[in-house]
Amino acid sequence: MDDLETRELRYFVAVAEELHFARAAERLGIAQPPLSRAIRQLERRLGVRLFDRDRRGAALTDAGRVLLREARVALDTVAAAAHRTRRAGDLKRPLVLVTKAGASYELLQRLLDTCASEPGAPPIEVLLCEVGEQAGLLRDGRADVAIMHRPFDDLAGFDTEDLCVEGQVALLPAGHPLASRSQLTLAEVRDVPDLPMARWPRLDGSYPDGPGPEVHTQSQLAQLVALGKTLLVIPASSRSWQWPAHVAVPVVDAPEVTTVVAWPSSSRSPAVASLVRSAAGLRSTALLAPAD
Repeated sequence: MDDLETRELRYFVAVAEELHFARAAERLGIAQPPLSRAIRQLERRLGVRLFDRDRRGAALTDAGRVLLREARVALDTVAAAAHRTRRAGDLKRPLVLVTKAGASYELLQRLLDTCASEPGAPPIEVLLCEVGEQAGLLRDGRADVAIMHRPFDDLAGFDTEDLCVEGQVALLPAGHPLASRSQLTLAEVRDVPDLPMARWPRLDGSYPDGPGPEVHTQSQLAQLVALGKTLLVIPASSRSWQWPAHVAVPVVDAPEVTTVVAWPSSSRSPAVASLVRSAAGLRSTALLAPAD
């Protein structure tokens, strides 16, 4: 069997994500007939059916779900190779560190200051992203290193260096009765009829079931909390983006969160290695946001 082509994989992923050939063709900027022919040809070459088709659209088969997972990885790898090759040719390029907007400012600043004090240290460009986006930016080569959180972030395929371990807090509207408590439990914050917990997307993009609003960005979340529409449980140091209309209360039985520096396992960059050494030196003295 011939090797799969990146064009074929892009076509397949578009159909798999849209589950509709016409919408996928529009997204790709091509006509629908050649897209349909390309998918049929791909199915013939693989010897499996990738989609169940009907008048309303398409649904992935078990084989199609496997290929979707593998195709995304393959396309990310190809994109990363292009990004890293271009950037390797720029000897003056900065090291790109991606972090969730709203993560601990104090910890990030100490890491940047420590790196800058190293002789010959490269400049560091900080790329801010939304929750859960760091992994994709590392995998496609747009970032060299990331600050991430275990167990929430996708760390598959990355090496990591632990920075600090901390507890979690419930972020509440300032006027809510629970905001006056000195501490809470997970059971208490999960059972607030007038204040359902916000729902972030899972690693596969789906949302957990529940009455709380689906949130995509931290700014959206901050507004909903301030309006008394939701609450959430977050690492204590993430309170750096807390508004005056918010109150943070420690959740005593919430799982601890480990902040890590992560980088692709395949990286051989001396600049990344230097940053990781600086991060290791911060581990025992990392500043944490107070939990009360």
